Amino acid sequence: MKLHELAPAPGSVRKAFRKGRGPASGNGKTAGRGHKGQNSRSGGGVRPGFEGGQMPLQRRLPKRGFNNYNFATHYVTVNLDDLNRFEDGATVDAASLKEIGLIKKTLDGIKVLGRGEVTKKLTVKVNAFSQTAKQKIESSGGKAEVI
Repeated sequence: MKLHELAPAPGSVRKAFRKGRGPASGNGKTAGRGHKGQNSRSGGGVRPGFEGGQMPLQRRLPKRGFNNYNFATHYVTVNLDDLNRFEDGATVDAASLKEIGLIKKTLDGIKVLGRGEVTKKLTVKVNAFSQTAKQKIESSGGKAEVI
């Protein structure tokens, strides 16, 4: 057998049926779509997955797969200008921040961000600092300690 001898089985391939080509074709006028209705129109039909208003299968099934939100580290953030409420030379930690009312929960830790200026000499003991926050605390004479 050679490539040029390959052919489909006799009778298995039919000629394409041309719809909407006049009454003599046997399939003219409505071209097998019937009269009126959603599916008779040129843009007619429903989108894939539509089940006539019933809740579609893809919405009935539960979500699956990986989602990093459950494993991400969520910090409570505090800005430098908020730390000016403390006395000069004070130690700022989770307990003192809660006591003064700056935070409600500690979540996975506390992070100090660099908005504003700190005018007092503070020892800040939290889980994380932004680079600018650490620089500003140390430039004002304080200490930035990561716990």
